[in-house]
Amino acid sequence: MKEFLPIVQIVVAVFLIVFILLQQRGTALGSAFGGGGGFYATRRGIQKKIFWATVVLGALFIILALLNLIFLK
Repeated sequence: MKEFLPIVQIVVAVFLIVFILLQQRGTALGSAFGGGGGFYATRRGIQKKIFWATVVLGALFIILALLNLIFLK
């Protein structure tokens, strides 16, 4: 268990980073610094799935972090 939890948490963290980066709306570099002047649009199709996968991965990451604190004192 001591070797398993940190490895799973690292894998979840990598996927979480990838899914967060996939949600970037603007493709220009200026959008990363607050530019872009985007508009509001509802999430549809794959965007909705990526959003919910990000939420699930975030919750899983927090749960794994707490389990690491409990089991790996």
